Amino acid sequence: MLNPVTPDFEDTLRALLPAAAFKEDNTPYVSEPRGRWAGQGMVIAPGSTDEVAAVVRACAAARVGIVPYGGGTGLVGGQLQQEGPAPVVLSLERMNKIREVYPSENVLVCDAGVILADVQKAAEDAGRLFPLSLASEGSARIGGLLATNAGGVNVLRYGNARALCLGLEVVRPDGTIWHGLTRLRKDNTGYDLRNLMIGAEGTLGIITGAALKLAPRPAGIGAALMAVPSPAAALELLAMAGDQIGEGISAFEIMHRQGFDFLEEVGPEYRQPFSDIPEWFVLIDVGLPAGLSPEEALEGLFASAFEAELVTDGVIAQSNAQRDAFWHIRENIPEANRRIGSVSSHDISLPLSAIPAFIARGKQALAEVGEFRINCFGHLGDGNLHYNVFPMPGRNRADYEAERPAVKRVVHDLVHAMEGSVSAEHGIGRLKVKDLETYGDPTKLAMLRAIKDALDPLGIMNPGAVLRQN
Repeated sequence: MLNPVTPDFEDTLRALLPAAAFKEDNTPYVSEPRGRWAGQGMVIAPGSTDEVAAVVRACAAARVGIVPYGGGTGLVGGQLQQEGPAPVVLSLERMNKIREVYPSENVLVCDAGVILADVQKAAEDAGRLFPLSLASEGSARIGGLLATNAGGVNVLRYGNARALCLGLEVVRPDGTIWHGLTRLRKDNTGYDLRNLMIGAEGTLGIITGAALKLAPRPAGIGAALMAVPSPAAALELLAMAGDQIGEGISAFEIMHRQGFDFLEEVGPEYRQPFSDIPEWFVLIDVGLPAGLSPEEALEGLFASAFEAELVTDGVIAQSNAQRDAFWHIRENIPEANRRIGSVSSHDISLPLSAIPAFIARGKQALAEVGEFRINCFGHLGDGNLHYNVFPMPGRNRADYEAERPAVKRVVHDLVHAMEGSVSAEHGIGRLKVKDLETYGDPTKLAMLRAIKDALDPLGIMNPGAVLRQN
């Protein structure tokens, strides 16, 4: 049984840390982007790994829960606790230093509180690329991104956050520090603790530092929007692109015209690239070495795809500004979704070949629940769709609260039946704990529980996230 933060315990923490570590107003730290939940707790922002360790030791001694807080951009409630004894909310915002950059090794070492955009800039200044890229990169922090094994738009080429990390520094639930900030690419000395911590959502320890993998910066970059007659055609185009351009494909995104309609309805403003808005279209981004032309590669792909009747129209960026305009559309679709207000949003993944059938069957199954608008878009290259269900025009999400559980169940049941995952890149948090119990393999769940109980026997680390609190 955990205990709440009390005035006496607060005094204990104030004796351990400087005044700068304490946040008198916890309001920004107990809300989440979609406004569905509110958290609670005392907010502390340690300035070093040793200070984090001191807080954790105190919490372990008093059996007070700890909710790690990165940039607050998570969408499944992993960064806030609604119920139970009030925890310590441990923000990493003051741990925001780039510790070292090793350009010849393609490695960057940083604090876990560094904002993703700052890591990207530090890599760029060193003539390198940190390829993790997502809509919240201006506020998301490295610790949270690793804790959730974040994905983003470049997973097709560079992998998830897990694939971009070599080593970690972690404060364990007893307050001891695992000094695992290795820069090695080969180290077969026992269990892979790094990958155990990545994706654990702060339930096994607090990531305080990371050694990240960098990549060479492509000499030439380019992008194209191509209209496709169907999701099946988009998959064939993906395979053709792989054959013709190979690993030069950085991203392959699929979008539906519903995204354009939402942008027209509520903004943000954008420049319409097509004379006639297609039902389905893809955004292809490429990065090529010196001597190869992205424009020529995309032109060749379009010609082959048009001949094979896989595309009906297309626009190839003729400048970096036009490429940015294409990405502006993709990156603002989630903002338009937020302004509309979804009935139920789903971060799912499927075997690539199952995606066209899922899209067709999902629409049919939801029609039996009620009338909705569906905005299906996402990272087709790695099988991750954001399958979001919205009110009909003139109504809002509050009108559909009674239908919301049925919508979620229909979508997730279908995903599970088609051998997919109900959490592709956002994690489990607290929102999807029941989903993990419903769709997870019982043996896997038992193994997860055994790991949690072994490493965090007091249950103080992010209680109630990923696994239900005992």
